[in-house]
Amino acid sequence: MRRCAVKNVTLAVVAGTTETAAIDGISAAGADPALRKHTPSADLEIVADGRPAPDSPVPVSPSGCPTPAVVTRAVRELAGVEVVGVDAGLAVPTEASLRVYETDASPGGDVRDANPVPDAETIFERARETVPDVIAGLEGDAPDELFVAETIPGGTTTAFGVLTALGERPSVSSSLATNPLARKRRVVEAGLAASGLGPGDCAGAPVDAIRLMGDPVLAAAAGLVVGATERGIDVTLAGGTQMATVAALARHAGVDGELTLSTTAFVADDPTADVTGLADDLDLAVTATDPAFDESDHPAMRAYARGEAKEGVGMGGALALADRTDVPASDVRERVAAITDRLLAEREGTV
Repeated sequence: MRRCAVKNVTLAVVAGTTETAAIDGISAAGADPALRKHTPSADLEIVADGRPAPDSPVPVSPSGCPTPAVVTRAVRELAGVEVVGVDAGLAVPTEASLRVYETDASPGGDVRDANPVPDAETIFERARETVPDVIAGLEGDAPDELFVAETIPGGTTTAFGVLTALGERPSVSSSLATNPLARKRRVVEAGLAASGLGPGDCAGAPVDAIRLMGDPVLAAAAGLVVGATERGIDVTLAGGTQMATVAALARHAGVDGELTLSTTAFVADDPTADVTGLADDLDLAVTATDPAFDESDHPAMRAYARGEAKEGVGMGGALALADRTDVPASDVRERVAAITDRLLAEREGTV
């Protein structure tokens, strides 16, 4: 049964793709590189409708851990969270039954090449201008709080590149249980060389940092944050180090007001990510919600608890909203288990 809906809050999930995700060992957001191109579209469908479209695979890691979208979907069912999508370079069109706003973005290129996001400025400005539409037309009163989330495989590597280009602490997490930081560092070093950049060369030039070292989701999410703050709307970055990177871009774009990062305990407790240090650098308030998945013997929650799929699709923000509306963590766990079991049964063709 759905509880009282979260009032005056919109969760905007920015979805897109990048060729960076095809680099071996970079991402677990999909069973293989070909399927990763479907992940963001399917994530929107799961959050919107509880299942992917008939032609979309259920996003799972190579080890079988399901997408964090199931957690966001569970909270949406329990707390009535209003969700919209933003297309920031989807490689596969989504069939999600929610409002999906266009940014005219193309999928991002490989960060090891020069100019992986040539349309960064267009995407950023289009998202910035879209804010009035994103926050209008929902049930009830117009929202006065915007949660911004992402789904893009390979996104922590492009975040690493952008943070380096901005001259910020390059602290990033991973969808893999063991963070492949050395591999990400080599990829970013190749990208910096291809674009003729050194660390900090894009300080104060956030769009250039995205164009040369980022992905289209970072461009659209940063545009939303800047556009929302310009209109006096409270902004929460619903995610981990990728969304902290969005905050860094907003800071370099001149946003100096209060910003909150709402993530999971899985990211906050990851010593390789150092999200607290990055948040301190960027003057971000941080909330980290622990859904106590380690108290469950369900395979999906055991996978989350051991460090797979630590964040994404607004999981941390959704869990914070569940806590705000007094939805017990036990209810979230039960709903996550039910949704996951149904999705995986359908994936195997047994339902």
